[in-house]
Amino acid sequence: MPATPYGRAGSGDRLPPSRSFGEEGGRLSYGGYLRLPELLAQQERRSGAGDELLFITVHQVYELWFKLLLHELERIRDAMIEGALWRARQLFRRVHAAEKVLVDQVQVLETMTPQDFLEFRSVLAPASGFQSVQFRELEFLSGAKDPAYLGRLRDASEAELARLRRRLAEPTLWDAYLTALSGRGLPVSDEEIMESLLAVARQRGSYDDLWDLAEDLLTHDETTALWRMRHVQMVERQIGTKSGTGGSSGAPYLRGRTRLHFFPLLWELRAWL
Repeated sequence: MPATPYGRAGSGDRLPPSRSFGEEGGRLSYGGYLRLPELLAQQERRSGAGDELLFITVHQVYELWFKLLLHELERIRDAMIEGALWRARQLFRRVHAAEKVLVDQVQVLETMTPQDFLEFRSVLAPASGFQSVQFRELEFLSGAKDPAYLGRLRDASEAELARLRRRLAEPTLWDAYLTALSGRGLPVSDEEIMESLLAVARQRGSYDDLWDLAEDLLTHDETTALWRMRHVQMVERQIGTKSGTGGSSGAPYLRGRTRLHFFPLLWELRAWL
């Protein structure tokens, strides 16, 4: 009997599968799968400033994270509506991890001095982070819907505006959580919702999964607020009280946004416990 990697061949022995995966297959390359030539061609500088590549790269990476977060938060919303709370919680772990990266990524931008930023800041105008459609989608999906933004995004394409209109019309994460509460027999009207949240908090034996999911929502809210705060601190460090390139008041506008809550009732709940 011929020898095998597992010993001598016999009726009970397993033979290793034939190899058709990896380089032997030759069907797809790393760069081809990730479309790296196209991706790495997108960091096109508009000045000769050395730090402009840093600025472009960090903001493009942010947009990639925003794309992932939108994908995962949609799945979380749909899982809550369907009653698959375990799935929503699993995906929230990924969202929380990604959002912590967003916060930590600010320090990479802060390696750029104000003098270095001023070498190319003028070429950015009137472009501004205010115009990030994906970030507005994240806010709308999370519950902070503001139709006024559609009129203020003057350079948005019709496709981008259509995405924002869809976000305004579709259920939010909070809507999905209310559906999950209702599915467990808890009333969710404006007059009764706080009593239901208190029941979830106080009767952990019956509603522990709903409590944990509420905590996940609050962590999403809190981490987004931390990102806003780190962002405004970075802006103040770079340009002080100068107005933003998009025409906003700059840091004062951003600091006002740090008080935004996606789920105010979950914060208010603490005062009732």
